[in-house]
Amino acid sequence: MIQMLSRTRDYSIVILKAGPNRSRPGAEKIIWEHARRNFLLRARGVLPIVCPVTDGSDLAGIGIFNADIDLVKSIMDQDPAVKEGILVYEAHPCRSFPGDCLTEKEIGDEKGGKGESRSIQVLWLA
Repeated sequence: MIQMLSRTRDYSIVILKAGPNRSRPGAEKIIWEHARRNFLLRARGVLPIVCPVTDGSDLAGIGIFNADIDLVKSIMDQDPAVKEGILVYEAHPCRSFPGDCLTEKEIGDEKGGKGESRSIQVLWLA
């Protein structure tokens, strides 16, 4: 485990929430520009993990940036939805393993859930 931990590196995580202007007229058009910008950041390798949250809560999304916290704050401060108060964000430094990614196959449950069916066991270590 120590050897694996020595391979981690710094990233930044952003937590997006609905801002005070989320329901204003024209907000969806600005959200579209926000998403278009995220695609560009993703293509450039700056924002490799983008996760919109779709449960209807005030939490709007989570992103993991391949950049230091100061650069991420600068990027987010220029986001069209943040500038318009449609979204607000928190940015936090974090660490992870280079090369980690989201799997392409969805893992379902044994009772007919979506995706590949397999048992998942969680081990709790004391």
